Amino acid sequence: MNRKYRKVIIAGNWKMNKLASDVRPFLQELRGAMPKAKTCDTVICAPAVLATSITRTMRDTRIVCGAQDVSEHDFGAYTGEISASMLADIEVRYCIVGHSERRQYHNETDFQVSAKVKKLLSAGVTPIICVGESLLQREYGLTFDYVTYQTKAALSGLEAKDVRKCVIAYEPIWAIGTGKTATAIQAQEVCAKIRTVIRDNFDARTARSVSILYGGSMNSKNCAELLAQPDIDGGLIGGSSLDPAELAKIIESTVDFE
Repeated sequence: MNRKYRKVIIAGNWKMNKLASDVRPFLQELRGAMPKAKTCDTVICAPAVLATSITRTMRDTRIVCGAQDVSEHDFGAYTGEISASMLADIEVRYCIVGHSERRQYHNETDFQVSAKVKKLLSAGVTPIICVGESLLQREYGLTFDYVTYQTKAALSGLEAKDVRKCVIAYEPIWAIGTGKTATAIQAQEVCAKIRTVIRDNFDARTARSVSILYGGSMNSKNCAELLAQPDIDGGLIGGSSLDPAELAKIIESTVDFE
């Protein structure tokens, strides 16, 4: 990670877990276990129905609320959808877009991801753009090609000043929820490639400014080695984010890279 140029971010993705009654005790335990000094931006990306509980509980703290998805539309007859302006209105600061589970289960396309990124930026919400390859794509040597395409598609139509407001999360699909983790070298290679794609399509300043996270079974045991890599600026944490003590250990590990 490189604090000189970009933010360090630890974002927990609760996926479809937790109830409203779980929010306060979880966040109180997390807050009590976190390092006293601010070492990173801490985000809880929760189901939308829990967002208000999180923002109210954590107001005036170092923990902010994130969402797990957003509509590509502003308003209208889109039953079940939630717009970027609705998220901003309840103080959601970050939002995941393009997660592999959305792509797989809801057939979300790269063009939809791009549209969602633009809606979030217009509402002042920071997009966390997920990219990553399948096991088969990695085995066929297509990782760089696929991740390059996803990154370019997600950022298409943006100006450099807008790209600097985005976060990219590299999540190898084969490592999500499987307990398998890309080695630190594998993760660094892909994150460095993502930064090169941004530089080549925008400029060096923009590439230096964008925080790139690693997701895919990051936990308290492997986070230090991953975060020590120069192009990994934090983590998008799945299963380990459901345990406040475990999440706090990951946050605490960022102290070592002051």
